[in-house]
Amino acid sequence: MPGVVTAPSATQVKKLPPLFFLGSLLIVFGLAVYFFGIAFSMFRLIFQLGEPFHTWNMTILWYSGLPTTLGLCLAGLDLALLLPAKRRESRRKVLAPVLDRHVVVALTAYNDETSIGLAVADFVSHPLVTRVIVVDNNSRDRTSEAAAEAGARIVVEKEPGYGRCVYRCLKEALSEDGELIVLCEGDMTFRAADIDKLLAYVDHADVVNGTRIVEQLRDYSTQLSTFMYYGNFFVGKLLELKHLGRGTFTDIGTTYKLLRRDSLVRLMPQLNPAVNMEFNAHFLDTALGSGERLVECPITFHPRVGVSKGGNVNNARALKVGLRMILGLCFGWPTSHDPRNIL
Repeated sequence: MPGVVTAPSATQVKKLPPLFFLGSLLIVFGLAVYFFGIAFSMFRLIFQLGEPFHTWNMTILWYSGLPTTLGLCLAGLDLALLLPAKRRESRRKVLAPVLDRHVVVALTAYNDETSIGLAVADFVSHPLVTRVIVVDNNSRDRTSEAAAEAGARIVVEKEPGYGRCVYRCLKEALSEDGELIVLCEGDMTFRAADIDKLLAYVDHADVVNGTRIVEQLRDYSTQLSTFMYYGNFFVGKLLELKHLGRGTFTDIGTTYKLLRRDSLVRLMPQLNPAVNMEFNAHFLDTALGSGERLVECPITFHPRVGVSKGGNVNNARALKVGLRMILGLCFGWPTSHDPRNIL
């Protein structure tokens, strides 16, 4: 495209073992076993239990030190020997500057009749936005009509699920011209003005991920409760430990992202749209594991217009989504074999 210098195709990132991440998991496991032993000891003393409970108790406490010690050794080994190489590896690719800063915006929507028109109008009014696409995840209200009236191109994704909706957003955005793609939601929690913030980092990253963790930029009353706020931060740090040396991450659940086209083309075949509410964590983990360069950018976070239908419905649902994110980070994400997902 004229006016755009694209980065060369990425080569496969050199795989260095995530010893610090594995060590941290072993330390947590060892501490959990130790505190279980303490609790068992209190139970044994209260009920005056003798053998074999005393022997079992001592065995639990003694062997709890094995995973903790091994974990400390692995973490120390990573910090001493592998971290410098990981940091060099994360900087080996020189990113070409993006000369044309115009963006294509893709918004997710599901029963968002009350907000989608406002969101589309907000993004359409931004001078750098060339097209707004709304992917309606088979809504039962007037979401599509309201988005079209505000000036968006409408696509209906009939397969239910947040992951499928986001994946379709990315796929449709790639069908448009332009080097830069913005992914966002149509519920007015994020605003078009923050595109300028994301663009400030695009010369340094393949993906600029918005973070809602900055208190001064977060509205007092949002659907993100204190439990969700710190839970999201915790899982973000788990992602950081897994990809130690590749960046600082504090928000693993936000949809608002700016992506380079060539980076997204490389990532699409690796993404599984069947991963549902934890799709953003899946996306970030996949991108970092593939060698894409990620930078976080503080963004403003506003109260939702309408009713939340995602992972922020309540703390119980947020806990389930968070646990699935942790499981995905620790044990891997399901791989999609659906040929429709290959561009």
